[in-house]
Amino acid sequence: MPKRTLQGVVVSDKQAKTVVVRVDRRFTHPIYKKTIRRSKNYHAHDENNQFKPGDTVWIEESKPISKLKRWTVVRGEHRKTA
Repeated sequence: MPKRTLQGVVVSDKQAKTVVVRVDRRFTHPIYKKTIRRSKNYHAHDENNQFKPGDTVWIEESKPISKLKRWTVVRGEHRKTA
């Protein structure tokens, strides 16, 4: 079975080798038929501490790394600073 991949934005990088990634999803409410946005935070392993808040990253499922980490950063795009 293939591993799930999600796209999100880095919210925090305060922990060593860990980033907190916010993943947003949109779906239609089953009764009201209105589009709803929900977000969830995932702790992901970032081996080289290379991603900062605001960067867009792709995370992939992995075996448990710690109590909260079950995801690994696969690739990412650094936010352009103006």
